[in-house]
Amino acid sequence: MEERITAGTLPRRDLVFIVSCIVLLTGLAWAYLLHLDRQMAFAMDNDRRMIAMGMAGMDMNQPWTLTLAMWAVMMAGMMVPSAVPVFLLYANAKAARGESSTSPSVLLFGSGYLTVWTAFSACAALAQWALHQAALLSPAMKLASPRVAGTVLIAAGLYQLTPWKQKCLTHCRSPLGFLMTHWRDGPRGAFQMGFVHGAFCLGCCWVLMAILFALGVMNLIWVAALTAFVLLEKIGPAGVIVGRVAGAALVVLGLFYWVTFSQ
Repeated sequence: MEERITAGTLPRRDLVFIVSCIVLLTGLAWAYLLHLDRQMAFAMDNDRRMIAMGMAGMDMNQPWTLTLAMWAVMMAGMMVPSAVPVFLLYANAKAARGESSTSPSVLLFGSGYLTVWTAFSACAALAQWALHQAALLSPAMKLASPRVAGTVLIAAGLYQLTPWKQKCLTHCRSPLGFLMTHWRDGPRGAFQMGFVHGAFCLGCCWVLMAILFALGVMNLIWVAALTAFVLLEKIGPAGVIVGRVAGAALVVLGLFYWVTFSQ
């Protein structure tokens, strides 16, 4: 299997097509997030004006479908770029086996990957709704209690140092090894492979997405910073060390929240 994966050379046309699709998907996701950010800023500004005029504030509740869409698009924009190596390697493997690298199997592989993050988005949207109903979220969509936010950050930092995190990160950083050990033929196999890789990716990064509740779900500065960190951790040469250093930094930041903002 290793020979079939490494011997193929992805045609330049297919390489450009696949990368262009990924760039387009990521670009559209970020464009949507920027649009939502502007809408939220306008709504919050309008709300403050109404309160200043002695009128009732606007209802900041988001419909379930909009919240789910927000999380799903955000996860696509954050996670798809870091999966480029495995997408290209899978397409290269299909080409080496005499199949078109732009065949439906490649699309199914990507669909399996995105299915995992869509499921996570549904859980995140449900968690956001529950926190809002319990009055634990501020209008800026972050945890209102500094102690709770600090606890989330500390837990996230500790998770970064666990063996489970390291195991998932190893799979994400070794796409060739993943394909060799999890190869499945056929359309169903393509979807299953994408799904399994997405599951390892989720195990690696879910806690990083959870800290958005502490820092601001739609704080695009933090969203961009986490996107860059995920890329560095999964693709960078010192990703493992960077992940552990980040874990320690999150613990320190969480303690800072507890000591400074809880007074």
